[in-house]
Amino acid sequence: MTGEMTSLERVLTTLGHKEPDRVPLFLLVTMHGAKELGMGLQEYFSRGENVAEGQLRLRAKYGHDCLYGILYAALEVEAWGGEVIFRDDGPTNSGEPMIQDVEQIRSLEPPDVATSPVLARTLRAIEILKRDSRDVPIVGAVMSPFSLPVMQLGFEAYLDLVFERPDLFDRLMAVNEELCVAWANAQLAAGATAIGYFDPVSSTTVVTPQAYLETGFKVAQRTIARIKGPTATHFASGLCAGILDDLAQTGTAIVGVSGEEDLAALKRAVAGKLTLLGNLNGITMRRWSADQAEAEVKAAIAAGAPGGGFILADNHGEIPFQVPDDVLHAIAAATRRWGRYPLDWLDA
Repeated sequence: MTGEMTSLERVLTTLGHKEPDRVPLFLLVTMHGAKELGMGLQEYFSRGENVAEGQLRLRAKYGHDCLYGILYAALEVEAWGGEVIFRDDGPTNSGEPMIQDVEQIRSLEPPDVATSPVLARTLRAIEILKRDSRDVPIVGAVMSPFSLPVMQLGFEAYLDLVFERPDLFDRLMAVNEELCVAWANAQLAAGATAIGYFDPVSSTTVVTPQAYLETGFKVAQRTIARIKGPTATHFASGLCAGILDDLAQTGTAIVGVSGEEDLAALKRAVAGKLTLLGNLNGITMRRWSADQAEAEVKAAIAAGAPGGGFILADNHGEIPFQVPDDVLHAIAAATRRWGRYPLDWLDA
């Protein structure tokens, strides 16, 4: 194929399992914009205007194919009034679990998306990105109803709930599904092109494939069916090879895959059904040289890109704050060099 596509054309072509002009690159950087604006992370996330400006500067700097309209994963818990903990050198995390007694679940009601200050900041960022960019996918995000309880309850208490209190589990899923759907659709209405559905608890790293079919799979089917736009299911570095056939039945279009999985094998398993997103290791990326970055990009493209249906990205859905600019520049340059279709160098 000849001619330069826009980022949106490039992504839509690969989602159609065809080869665009080159492999799309998603640099999923949530925190690096603070460096561009000379701010600490808490100040940066305090206004949607900051996040939008940071995203626009980062895309101008690296030339990647998306804008990332989210602040941090714990914002949905914050919308409920839960504690969040800011760091100077890493992602914002949830604090003390907001549900201390599982009986609270009986009276739990989802926060109002329209009146939540932290959700409003995210929507403002997306609105500005939509206004100030053209032909670039804007990615929003939600925590899946099945994975959010890790922050609401704590991991051990949640697993106890799943297996020992099915009545309260079903009630929590109902509440979380209402928030997830309302929150995803609000982001789409604000200008997001697609929604990242983050579901690490559904990965086979955490639950068995059979347990997934009985829990996270059913939740995903119900929830994704009500989201009014395309979704990308991401397991945040968790393994998913054992549930790919089931995942395709949830209605999702893209799957974010782990750096610990065989990308070529995953591509053979989902060809024509799901688009792969991944799978550069964000942890080791912090210490890559430019040559290693190029080698990692080249290997990922060789494994996942032939025939389309592949977007190059990190394996977690969030590039660590410590990954330096020169590594991100090297990843972008290597994608432009080795990701140009047709991939003739593979046959050389």
